[in-house]
Amino acid sequence: MNLFSTLDLSIIAPAFLAGLLVLTTHIPLGRQVLSRGIIFLDLAIAQIAGLGVIVAYSLGWEAGGWQVQLIAMAAALAGALLLYATETLWEDNQEAIIGCAFVLAASAGILVLSSNPHGGEALKDLLAGQILWVSYSQLIPVAIIYSAVLALWFGLRVVRGKQQSPLLFYSLFAISVTTSVQLVGVYLVFASLIMPALAVQKVRQHPLLRAYVTGACAYAAGLMLSALWDLPSGATIVCAMALVCGLSAAVANGKLKASQDAAVPL
Repeated sequence: MNLFSTLDLSIIAPAFLAGLLVLTTHIPLGRQVLSRGIIFLDLAIAQIAGLGVIVAYSLGWEAGGWQVQLIAMAAALAGALLLYATETLWEDNQEAIIGCAFVLAASAGILVLSSNPHGGEALKDLLAGQILWVSYSQLIPVAIIYSAVLALWFGLRVVRGKQQSPLLFYSLFAISVTTSVQLVGVYLVFASLIMPALAVQKVRQHPLLRAYVTGACAYAAGLMLSALWDLPSGATIVCAMALVCGLSAAVANGKLKASQDAAVPL
């Protein structure tokens, strides 16, 4: 029997579309994270947003409801504003403070879930995500939010003719990450932000396009492997992302070195 005949496109297709939506905002934001040298910002904001989701669940509000969205967004924006303040007030120690914010939010989430008999499963879903269970109806509000984020991110750059303000970056970052965490989980949020951006860091021609293609290939490969071999989807996509982005970076670095060698006069 053909192995690929076991693939259920009714599950794979919305999951792949969810991955593509996440990449639309996370790749440009991830490139900005790398340029600012604040690599663990996304993990911290994602974990703070996750803490907001955990608190909302502990209050008995329905998953995906507007109350959960509101609390998660408020928590992420508050965390983003706090970390934005560290850029000015404690610039030398910003990365350390970001790490402290991450571990504090993670620990607080565990404490809140400690009395929940299903806390372990809820924490696993928050970290690894449940991308294979995404439906098309869930993606409509996500697409609207991401469209607004992208319009502000790229639109203001054109209007102002320069880099966006740090405050705008932190705010848009918080909004995007909050939306993504509830869609694909903390691990995939970090992978989608950093790995494609890192893969094209030395690419000179069309780096954004190459990052999108690399990320899309990783999501496609990860989802197919997950479905074919019944593997956890989030973890499989992260591993596929690391492999695909690593190969892409190696090819890009090889081409760069070859062009530099060719430019050196004999």
